[in-house]
Amino acid sequence: MTHGRGKKAGRGAGLRGGRGNAGLHKHRYMYMLKNMPDHFGRHGFKRHHSNTGKIRIINVGQLEEKFPGKKDINLTKEGFDKLLGGGNINSGLKIKVKAASQKAIDKIAEKNGEVKIE
Repeated sequence: MTHGRGKKAGRGAGLRGGRGNAGLHKHRYMYMLKNMPDHFGRHGFKRHHSNTGKIRIINVGQLEEKFPGKKDINLTKEGFDKLLGGGNINSGLKIKVKAASQKAIDKIAEKNGEVKIE
């Protein structure tokens, strides 16, 4: 009847206490506490979606590529929030923006340009 396997050994995964992670809250509880302490439950936190707004930035070197031929650029109306100082500029520009780094302001001032922070 049992072919030498005892009473339950031949029925699926009965003898080893289940397959995979079965029994972590029952007969394998100590194993779970020692080896997998973060297996159950939530961890960390997520910020509320209203606090995760993205700031759109643009570098000084991208201004002449994105706005060719323009001398007065309103970056706020174009959808940018901050001007950074990466890259180089060839001509003086008048720029309106919400925020700008000091390096960006200095690079534009070198070329007789102007940055107005709104």
